[in-house]
Amino acid sequence: MKTFSIGKLLTSIIALYAAFGSYAFDWNKTHIFNSRWTPHAKFHNAQDMLLGTVSGLLALYVIWVQKSEARYRLWLSSALAGMYWITQFGAIFFPGTALIDPEFSYPGQPPAQLIVDIVMVVLLTIAYVLELNRIKRQELL
Repeated sequence: MKTFSIGKLLTSIIALYAAFGSYAFDWNKTHIFNSRWTPHAKFHNAQDMLLGTVSGLLALYVIWVQKSEARYRLWLSSALAGMYWITQFGAIFFPGTALIDPEFSYPGQPPAQLIVDIVMVVLLTIAYVLELNRIKRQELL
């Protein structure tokens, strides 16, 4: 039976958010139903949503189901859960990208997506450290 811990719970929440959060934020007129977006841009938005779903669900599988060494499961599930957030953060450095389209932005609006990306990576790091410490304590027993 898999051990329940705060680190695993936090990793699971972040993985679930990666898996399904984009549907809440992208399945609307600002993204996938944006009439100004080209079909190819919508293709990449759909690809992004599916990448989040696959990586998030795979992270859950690894941390809760996969039978392998605990440290490896932790590393792999954390990498999979963080992949979505890290790539979103990095995407702003590509030419012509923006955190929000001008038609949907407001003066003084905080960069919500950037804040979410940073918060998710920080929380995932905390979850990783908590779970790694739990594993180390368990190994000493």
